[in-house]
Amino acid sequence: MAKIAFILLCHKDPDAIIKQAQSLTAVGDYIAIHFDARAKPEYYARIRKALKDNDHVAFAKTRIKCGWGEWSLVQATLYAVEAAVDAFPRATHFYMLSGDCMAIKSAEYAHEFLDRRDCDYIESFDYFQSDWIKTGWKEERLIYRHWFNERTQKRLFYGMFELQKRLGLTREIPADIDVMIGSQWWCLRRRTIEWVLDFTRKRRDVMRFFSSTWIPDETFFQTLVRHLVPQHEIECRTLTFLMFTDYGMPVVFYNDHYDLLLSQDFLFARKISPEAKDLKRRLGVLYSAQGAKFQISNEGRSLFKFLSTKGRHGRRFAPRFWETESSLGRERELLIVVCKKWHVAKRLLDRIRQMTNIPCIEYLFNEDSCPLPDLGGIQSTMGKRHRHRRALMRMLYDYYDTERLLVCMDPANLDLLEDFGRDRSLTRMLEIECQFSDDYLIGHAMRVGLAGDRTPSETIQRLLPTVRNDILHESDRIRDADFDNHLRMREVDHPEVNARALAEFLTLPQDKAVELAKTEYLFAD
Repeated sequence: MAKIAFILLCHKDPDAIIKQAQSLTAVGDYIAIHFDARAKPEYYARIRKALKDNDHVAFAKTRIKCGWGEWSLVQATLYAVEAAVDAFPRATHFYMLSGDCMAIKSAEYAHEFLDRRDCDYIESFDYFQSDWIKTGWKEERLIYRHWFNERTQKRLFYGMFELQKRLGLTREIPADIDVMIGSQWWCLRRRTIEWVLDFTRKRRDVMRFFSSTWIPDETFFQTLVRHLVPQHEIECRTLTFLMFTDYGMPVVFYNDHYDLLLSQDFLFARKISPEAKDLKRRLGVLYSAQGAKFQISNEGRSLFKFLSTKGRHGRRFAPRFWETESSLGRERELLIVVCKKWHVAKRLLDRIRQMTNIPCIEYLFNEDSCPLPDLGGIQSTMGKRHRHRRALMRMLYDYYDTERLLVCMDPANLDLLEDFGRDRSLTRMLEIECQFSDDYLIGHAMRVGLAGDRTPSETIQRLLPTVRNDILHESDRIRDADFDNHLRMREVDHPEVNARALAEFLTLPQDKAVELAKTEYLFAD
């Protein structure tokens, strides 16, 4: 059975470190601690005193001062790993943690999880081929030497970089090493850890190389493990649940995130807020629990993305350079059906096709599978359709040899509605207001990835008001935009009432509009 030696790097909050160590070792696991030498000496003394009688706790024999992005973080990790290997011969796995991490599963679950497959869990992506680094330096991290801390010694850091750049003082990456990159939160088997330590003693050239790279905690273990371990024995993922905001800052978890964290397919989570006392208490108790069952839905990241974008939709008011003087045409008429329930809009389009000669196109800006003619490739990807929206529409007018075109759009596409609404062409919008049952909203949440088959009902019930309000907010934004020729038909209205909106929208006689409004099962889910 798996027994875990946790490798803990920490620098603050000694009381939390003590509780963390006591919780993790209470069930028979181990922990090796490196407490930053920059921290207050009395903090370290308090930790040593509180844990001195716990034979499942070890301390790094050497403590060093650590800095973000420095080799010191890797060196501190190696010191803690060496202490763990020496002190805990029965440890089968070594799990990297920080003081902000906490278990989100029981020890029983974690041990069974690790026993299930004989492999190492570490993110390890090709440094140059992957897009793991989104912005900023890439090659510069490796081919130049970095001896100073970018945050605390900014002038020296960038001054030394510019000097090396001007003098052409680049260096080669060790020839037999393929540099990899990934999260620094890993879980490695004992055999792998011993191989890594042996490698550090034999390959001083590689050690010198990494010791002057920038942010080596994202590349050192990731590279060595991939170099030493067969690929089929590496699971390229982290077992620690963490998320980042649009600004690159870690998402912090609070008391009300307990159920969300337990449903994620991870063993630990980072970062738990120091103020989340109740969350820390509940998670600490959880690790010792017996027989705990977990429903894994794993929707945490999609939920965060959904919720964090609310109210932050950017709007542009100036035309893009390729759209200058690119009107659809003064004589042309664009009819837009706006509806959140796509199947309702598609049913209406089918009837319009039968009763009129207006070319009708479904959700071309939302569905990749929307049938479109070959327009020379401009229609081939969703990105191209959005970037060249007006050119695409003009080509569709030409293809169908028409001055009237009807398309469907989702209410979330306010930027498209604003763009076409300002065009010189005559634009009419028909917004279809539908009723949304809880069952429909649950299905919608599942379709867009906010929930899954295993999402706990409590999570879904908390999510439903947000999803419902989001849909209402989209409709309110359209009304607030105050478009000309904005018409509405509603599911709750009588067909005779909806027929008036349809007649004006399509310039149809009233009797035809009534027939259209009475389409069978138009609003059925």
